[in-house]
Amino acid sequence: MMDVAVCLQDFEDFATTYLPKNALDYYRSGANDEQTLDDNREAFKRLRLYPRILRDVSKRDMSTTVLGQRLPYPIAIAPTAMQRMAHPDGEVATARASTSMGTGMILSSWSTRSIEEVAEASRNGLRWFQLYVYRDRDVTRDLVKRAEKAGYKAIFVTVDTPMLGKRLADMRNKFSLPEPYRLANFTIKTNRGGVQGSSSSGLSEYVASLIDPSLSWKHIEWLKTITSLPIILKGVLTAEDAREAAAHNLAGVVVSNHGARQLDGVPSTIDALPEVADALKGTGLEVYLDGGVRTGTDVLKAIALGARAVFVGRPALWALTCNGEAGVKRMLEILKDEFSLAMALTGTTSISEITRRLVRRQPPSYTSSKL
Repeated sequence: MMDVAVCLQDFEDFATTYLPKNALDYYRSGANDEQTLDDNREAFKRLRLYPRILRDVSKRDMSTTVLGQRLPYPIAIAPTAMQRMAHPDGEVATARASTSMGTGMILSSWSTRSIEEVAEASRNGLRWFQLYVYRDRDVTRDLVKRAEKAGYKAIFVTVDTPMLGKRLADMRNKFSLPEPYRLANFTIKTNRGGVQGSSSSGLSEYVASLIDPSLSWKHIEWLKTITSLPIILKGVLTAEDAREAAAHNLAGVVVSNHGARQLDGVPSTIDALPEVADALKGTGLEVYLDGGVRTGTDVLKAIALGARAVFVGRPALWALTCNGEAGVKRMLEILKDEFSLAMALTGTTSISEITRRLVRRQPPSYTSSKL
């Protein structure tokens, strides 16, 4: 597989044939009719690039910064849960791969390797921690403090999951995290590490019993009192919420619809991005995007429309399935090289030159003979 993979779709095709149904459906499915799942990718195709010509693009600088930390290119790994279903090394392999490629990863609270194991695997790597707010505030506080102690550089708070979206495939499969794997950031004694389906999806039952559905802005203010790390909201789709994040003096937002796994029918992330980016101009808050990124041109379009960097989730899982650390590294190499080529072919030599003038929405096609 590693010898023939030339694009991210190759990894997905392999993983689709290799993974057990329980894991495959969990990784690839969206909410309800999966309208938004499809649109996350299709929306990128509705955008057209308008390159400038006769520019010297022999040298290109792809670098940017995320929360003051330099990245050699604006691509990093999004948080995805339970990675050991894809490969026994799980999140440790993903951390090693992102470190070797000079970029970073966001570790999911629901990882199958612990906060400390991932930190040890990427001592010199850039890593952030994704957080759910638990009903038990001591659990939430403990996760934050462990992330701080292990050298994570920011807390990405998922704000679009007061309840779990309706994921039909997981319900049909009565999704369970297969033995011997557990959510590694929780002890056996607390009974928060097992995800076992009974009458429905095990994850749905887990969220309903442990995650706080009353999550509000006051909880974000509480988080600010227990950590000095930058706080980023993951799951912002509107200008109103973006401005509210600025009013609460946060560090940034991720334009995200949770991989289309929560509320079906919300906009694709690339469609929502300009509104959020415009609302935060001049505030100092950084804007990122996840969802639907599969090519280097997708990365360029996101940067042009206001994202500082993009995070990729499912592509990392498919690559992890193929060959662990080496697979994830190869996936990042492909995406990085495609982004570099997209810069050259649009006549841009630095991130600052990637502006909205490069991108226009495709005009609607008219099939009717009536004008």
